[in-house]
Amino acid sequence: MTQTNATLPATDIDRVEKARAARDRVLAELRKVIVGQEELIDEVLVALFSGGHVLLVGVPGLAKTLLVSTLAKSLSMNYKRIQFTPDMMPSDITGTEILEEDHATGRKAFTFVQGPVFTNLLLADEINRTPPKTQAALLEAMQEKNVTVGKKTYALEEPFMVMATQNPIEQEGTYPLPEAQLDRFMFMVFVDYPKDAELKEIIRRTTAGSLEKPNPVLDGPAVLELRKTVRLIPISDHVLDYIVRLVIATHPNDPRAPEKCRKYLAWGAGPRAGQYLALGAKSRALLRGSLQATVDDVRAVALPVLRHRIVANFAAQADGVDSDAIIRELVKTIPEK
Repeated sequence: MTQTNATLPATDIDRVEKARAARDRVLAELRKVIVGQEELIDEVLVALFSGGHVLLVGVPGLAKTLLVSTLAKSLSMNYKRIQFTPDMMPSDITGTEILEEDHATGRKAFTFVQGPVFTNLLLADEINRTPPKTQAALLEAMQEKNVTVGKKTYALEEPFMVMATQNPIEQEGTYPLPEAQLDRFMFMVFVDYPKDAELKEIIRRTTAGSLEKPNPVLDGPAVLELRKTVRLIPISDHVLDYIVRLVIATHPNDPRAPEKCRKYLAWGAGPRAGQYLALGAKSRALLRGSLQATVDDVRAVALPVLRHRIVANFAAQADGVDSDAIIRELVKTIPEK
């Protein structure tokens, strides 16, 4: 049975209203710097309030880094940036142990020096420019929320979010993320070129003097509280059944999969896709002030959740069919009931 607004406690309704107000405050600060990119900003905020990580894919100059740094300034949280390079080592991310001498006693002991991963919001710029071993050091931290150096494990401070960027055009000297590592990102978001009016406004702002600076409007504890509120948003069996049908439809060996998926997919999405579809739908519902996640919320997050979790085969490449086209068709054709 679908849970309605009337069944929610007044305290939860109040938390939803506070979450929507918080979203509006953050959005207002982002708008001081970022022009357009409505869908991109919505998806980033959905991931932020869900507690997921985001991979931003787009050509240089589309304000990917600017968006992350502006978001960091609107949040009163620690922020660090790593520019990935081919010679970067795992210890450059996680930190390392160094031998230090106590001048008073003369004794020597190893001291752990934290790497840039010890922060709240981490920008991993051009993550595909570093070798797999170094990528894995970051991706392990994303999954486990801790770092192991030597024989000791160090917990990362919550909230912890990674926003990575990737250039889809320049592939020379890069190391594409394997599917298993891509799966640790909640969303893969494509950053597109600005529209004509947006481009005009960007040029106007950036050539007219100093830009506005965003103010911090949320802190770490507030973000953690918002993530708890996301979990409180109800999702009915009806919506969960739709999520299950959508995920199963991507499995090419399942007889319930549409013909196009059986023809064009090498393999489909796993259970984590279903988890992120539900969590993303809850977060989107919360941010638009709704007290319940709907099928429309699931459809809205289907592309960024699924596009890096399904793999097209050679037949799809030959026919010019990509993952996004398959997902869009599934969203249109998979029945709600």
